Amino acid sequence: MNDFSIVIGGKAGFGIDKSGNIIGRILNNLDLRIYIYRDYPSLIRGGHTFSVIRVSEKLISAHQDQIDFLLALNQDTFNFHKSRLQDNSVVIYDSDTVKIEGLNPSIKAEGIPVAKIIKEESATEIMRNTCIIGAFVKAAGVSWDLLVEIFNKEFTQDTELNLRIARRGFDQAQESIRIEPKSQIKLPLLSGNQAVALGLIKAGLSTYISYPMTPTSPILHFLAEVGHEFSLKVIHPESEIGVILMALGFAYAGEKTAVGTSGGGFCLMTEGISLAGMAELPVVVVVGQRPGPSTGLPTYSAQTDLNFVLSAGHGEFARFVVAPGDAEEAYFWSAQALNFSWKYQTPAFVLTDKNLGESTFNFDLDSVGEIKEEEILAWDGVLPYKRYLDTKDGVSPLVSVADKDAVVKVNSYEHDESGITTEDAFITTKMQDKRLRKTKFMIEDLVGFETVKVYGDKESSTAILCWGSNKGVCIELAQELGLKVIQPVVLCPFGVQHFEMAMAGVDKLINIENNASAQLGKMVENLGYEIAADILKYDGRPFTVEELRGKLKKVL
Repeated sequence: MNDFSIVIGGKAGFGIDKSGNIIGRILNNLDLRIYIYRDYPSLIRGGHTFSVIRVSEKLISAHQDQIDFLLALNQDTFNFHKSRLQDNSVVIYDSDTVKIEGLNPSIKAEGIPVAKIIKEESATEIMRNTCIIGAFVKAAGVSWDLLVEIFNKEFTQDTELNLRIARRGFDQAQESIRIEPKSQIKLPLLSGNQAVALGLIKAGLSTYISYPMTPTSPILHFLAEVGHEFSLKVIHPESEIGVILMALGFAYAGEKTAVGTSGGGFCLMTEGISLAGMAELPVVVVVGQRPGPSTGLPTYSAQTDLNFVLSAGHGEFARFVVAPGDAEEAYFWSAQALNFSWKYQTPAFVLTDKNLGESTFNFDLDSVGEIKEEEILAWDGVLPYKRYLDTKDGVSPLVSVADKDAVVKVNSYEHDESGITTEDAFITTKMQDKRLRKTKFMIEDLVGFETVKVYGDKESSTAILCWGSNKGVCIELAQELGLKVIQPVVLCPFGVQHFEMAMAGVDKLINIENNASAQLGKMVENLGYEIAADILKYDGRPFTVEELRGKLKKVL
């Protein structure tokens, strides 16, 4: 099998996320390529939760509708996903609780008495997942020893009990196929959120502050776990307002700081963002998009906040906005966001979504460009120190507040070069020009970066326009259908020159977004380009390969 998919499902509290990761790591150890999509309701218990583990010989970052293995821990999983099965698929189910009806005779069904095994082993309910994993490993022709190796790495307690339960599932199942290992470099698995976190660390992050809010909460949890290894301060304040104000305080003290949030939390931060713009305090904000307005669908995915992030905060000030599309870009551009924020003393935004942040990808570090921690323009010691010294590029020399010779005054009011409040017309104009001048030099700085990426058939006259997490599914279908893909990564300042080069030879542009108003498409139209068709999806779920293929064929 060169490309196949596994769905494991149950209700919240069944450990479905953990199960999907374990299955992914088992198959990743066969040197296959893995992509894991998670789908779950905003419930602690109950509902229907599932993970799609797609496996291929080549790098992938999209999932499919059709599935080859269905691992059903409850009736809902079978009922909701049986229509996705195809000839020769395999269903492994808890025969004590799941009734299977109406299966095509070509589909093989393996009933495992999971509830009975759990009771006989005096195990907890959540260990039902290890039983079904054991059965899957046997059905897929994977060695028991590999399962043992992964379990010993993944479980920090009750490992022997989990192995015993998995073994009983393994012994109950029959081998249906044999998944063979591949001879290629093994690549680690990372979620998009983990890649964001590691990119920030690479660029010198010293403090991370966040109030938990899906889909960026995993960044907080991950950094809290590994913070001691990198001398990080990881803080969970009482509110999102507290988050942004604390972050600006750390920036004032010379600490490289990032925050994570989403939707309503970012709304509460916007006054603080505007303060950062006026006070020229660097801060990175990771904004995980989800469907709104208001609470919307808190555990699902969207691309609805581009316009919001581009205009968040009252008044006019420079900002840096990136929207990575996979784990490698999340790593690289999160690092660059921290670099640009401190180099230009302005807010920077990493625009992600649930589909990117909470999905799992193979991570190829060798394909990532070089990342260096930027040198910060330092004060030369000449007194008096002027925090807002007017310079050619608008960037003033920085000094730590701990320096005994410098008075470091920051101000939310309009101010002069020393930070003293003013309402003088001449000084007001001069200081506003200074702050906005940074954008011109950012644009020049970005010429050396690949701010707009091109994939697929680069000679095609028909191109797909996409951004963020739609990158993977668009590239896969462009390669299949002979199309070009144009993916802007830096959205502010927008790479007009790079975009113009990417559009060379294109006479039909198809825009693909996970929102209802074609936010990137309208931005591109404002630059003078014509969008031939918009393909928009805004139900909280990303495009599957089959779904987008069908929609593309209708407009081609």
